[in-house]
Amino acid sequence: MGRTWVLLGAALALAPLVANAQFYRCVDKNGKKHYSATIPRECLGQPIEQLSKHGTVLRRIDPEGEEKARQAKEAAAARKKEESAAAQEQARRNRALLATYTSEKDIEDARTRALGDNTKRVKEVEGRITVIKKRQARYDKEMEFYRDGAKPAAKGAAPKVAQPPAKLLEDIKTAELDLQLQQQALEERRKEAAAINARYDEDKKRFQALMRPAR
Repeated sequence: MGRTWVLLGAALALAPLVANAQFYRCVDKNGKKHYSATIPRECLGQPIEQLSKHGTVLRRIDPEGEEKARQAKEAAAARKKEESAAAQEQARRNRALLATYTSEKDIEDARTRALGDNTKRVKEVEGRITVIKKRQARYDKEMEFYRDGAKPAAKGAAPKVAQPPAKLLEDIKTAELDLQLQQQALEERRKEAAAINARYDEDKKRFQALMRPAR
């Protein structure tokens, strides 16, 4: 009789929960199961199952999975936006290309003009390098005078060498610096020529693709 009253009391205590269709079941980080009419605090951040009063799973809640899904959705949206922007930019470039050139000959003529300007700048730099080297040759001759003008010294002592003027030494340093700068400029002009060819090769390739009849 006492056991019956205990079971009856337990049933009455569970009656309000059974009437409520919102049951939650989860397993905490330690592997312990929890049941409650509200989401158990111990299972926050863990996968949770929403149950009917009959124990049927109505819905599964996975905060971590939902967060990953949200991040994946945002990443996909960002990629789509970038792809759309890239497509629009490509379309703009294609329109500009067709507005600039009417034939492949136009592209080759533009290449020739660009390379011609580059060649002119290369020759200008090479001319400046030639002038600097002539200055350096003149400075070298002046330095030979001071090197060859050593005066005899006392027996056993090193010969005395005439000291070149400070202006000459400064001119030599300036010429070395000027030469380095012009050699760098020459290298840049040569790289520029390669870039010009690459750019017009790409323009020509895109022009051919755009003018190719659609199949």
